[in-house]
Amino acid sequence: PHHWALLTEIGVGTAGFGIFFIFLGILLHFDSVLVAFGNLLFLSGLSFIIGLRRTFGFFFQRQKFKATSFFLGGVIVVLLRWPLLGMILETYGFINLFKGFFPVAFGFLGSVTNIPLLSPLFRRLQGTSSMV
Repeated sequence: PHHWALLTEIGVGTAGFGIFFIFLGILLHFDSVLVAFGNLLFLSGLSFIIGLRRTFGFFFQRQKFKATSFFLGGVIVVLLRWPLLGMILETYGFINLFKGFFPVAFGFLGSVTNIPLLSPLFRRLQGTSSMV
């Protein structure tokens, strides 16, 4: 059981570094090497977190074929040194792949309001927002 926890921790770190390199590449005017390296780290981290079989099972479901094509096509376009176009394709694919997880993520962020120091901040933000 301990090696699964270690692989998950490695995966979270790898995916985190991947996201960091993607953002750094974007900040540096879509540096193709940083964005490509970030993509590879993110995808490998994801496979460490949930396993290779589940990663392939997630990406290659019949109903997610279009989204997967855009996402992985964007990764390939970035690797071919067209980072802006690749990131646009990836973003479209990412949103369509993970749109089922967004309500869960927003629900988690809503539960963060129970943290003492952040509660007043979230209440203030909720009061100024037109969306409730």
